[in-house]
Amino acid sequence: MIALVSGCSSAPTDSDAREAAVQYFAENTTAARSGPQQQARFFTATQHPDFADRVCDLGSTTVEFDPALSTLRPDPEFTTAGQVPRGSVWVVAVEVTIREQGRITAHQIGSQHLVLLRGEARGFAPCLS
Repeated sequence: MIALVSGCSSAPTDSDAREAAVQYFAENTTAARSGPQQQARFFTATQHPDFADRVCDLGSTTVEFDPALSTLRPDPEFTTAGQVPRGSVWVVAVEVTIREQGRITAHQIGSQHLVLLRGEARGFAPCLS
C-alpha cells in the first residue's frame, strides 16, 4: 500500500500528491509486468474503499499508465457513479497501454483519478469495454 509521510497539514500538498502518484504508477507498472494476477491484486489493494465492490476482472489483460505528471491537479468536483469519493481527489493525464497475453493491443490517451485518503493513494480499477 502507498503511504505518505505528512506534516501538520490536514490537506495533502502538491508534493504529497506527486509523490503518491509517482509511487502508485510505478507499483502499477511493476504489477502489470508481473502479469495479470499480480496486477489484479494491485488493483484490489489500491481500489478506493468506497468502491471496493467495483473491481473488474481483466482476465489476461494488463493495463499500464504513463502519467504526464506536469498535468497533476486537484479535482474536487470529481464524482463516480454519482458519488463523491472520500479524500482529496487528484487527476492526471495518462497514456494507457493495454496488453493481452503480453502483446500490445491498444494505446489510449486519457486521465486517471487518484484519491489521497488517510495518507494512502487510492485509485479506481479500470474496466475494459
